[in-house]
Amino acid sequence: MKRALSLAAKGRGRTSPNPMVGAVIVNHGHIVGEAWHRQPGEPHAEILALHQAGSRACGGVLYVTLEPCCHTNKRTPPCVPYLIQSGLARVCVAMVDPNPQVNGRGIYALKQANLPVSVGVLEQEARHLNEVYGYWITTGRPFVILKGAMTLDGKIATSTGESRWITGERARQDVHRLRSQMDAIMVGVGTVLADDPELSVRGKKTTIRKRVGRQPVRVVLDSQLRIPLKSKIVQWVGEQPTILCTTTQAPPKKIQLLRERGIQVWVVPVQAGKVSLKACLSRLGKEGLTSVLLEGGSTVNASALQQGVVNRVRLYLAPTLLGGQDAKGLIGGLSHKKLGRVWPLADVQFKKLGKDWLVTGTIEPRREGRA
Repeated sequence: MKRALSLAAKGRGRTSPNPMVGAVIVNHGHIVGEAWHRQPGEPHAEILALHQAGSRACGGVLYVTLEPCCHTNKRTPPCVPYLIQSGLARVCVAMVDPNPQVNGRGIYALKQANLPVSVGVLEQEARHLNEVYGYWITTGRPFVILKGAMTLDGKIATSTGESRWITGERARQDVHRLRSQMDAIMVGVGTVLADDPELSVRGKKTTIRKRVGRQPVRVVLDSQLRIPLKSKIVQWVGEQPTILCTTTQAPPKKIQLLRERGIQVWVVPVQAGKVSLKACLSRLGKEGLTSVLLEGGSTVNASALQQGVVNRVRLYLAPTLLGGQDAKGLIGGLSHKKLGRVWPLADVQFKKLGKDWLVTGTIEPRREGRA
């Protein structure tokens, strides 16, 4: 199963909205077939492994990281009938598929066909591998990672808005690697006005405009549609799908103009005078986008945390101090008056990236502190 999980991980950033799946067929102690799901619309890992194994699959054991599918509401045929006809002696599944269209039905169908099934081998590892898929398929919203580059005292920009570059090249390369694995990058219009970013995936020299690999969808939160028509996001819309989430406060003429340029403009509900993040994320989820990298400024970061839509943080720390109450911090707005209102992090990990440090953690539910 470890081999199957390793194979599944090769599909990272390529299979969305499908999960990453790896499959290994073993017969008489030898691997006779192995594969991973490569991208939507292509055969599933189990089918590819069966094709590779051929007649050697008969009497063998299939190790697969996710429950085989049994439904037809997709582009490829269900896997279960092929497994039943293959002559396999046993199927070993790491985890049940949380998709309501599967959710144990594939395992049940295999057992009904008198094919023994084991479930739960390296289950936690499998769940961690597909946590983005699991979150999206059960909530309908994308998994959100809040990313920030800051000094050790938590500053993301000077008082004038200068932020390039707080961290070094190694850290920026890691950000582009992460972007290539995400379905979408989200920023607020304030970031567009201040930095005029292109929000793309670039090569090893991140300061050079050379796009590489899969490009995520760009999403801009802009309640009044203040985005400049000369911004890179608008000018280069043909190079990357772009969505502007706005509200009824936006001028109808500008909505129409941007749509004519090929930009999707969504008018979504308002929350506290701004775009409702939950409404925006729910619509992104319906469009099949399973993950969002939040690269907004301090105002958007604060809103996302307050609305409870952040699943994980990914913070790049430079060994520098900026100081000053007027410098921009990672999280804007007003501070909470009690420490019991902090956002706790779990599974915190540290990694050295050149001269900088990467700190990652999962947002835990808040616990009220004592008065």
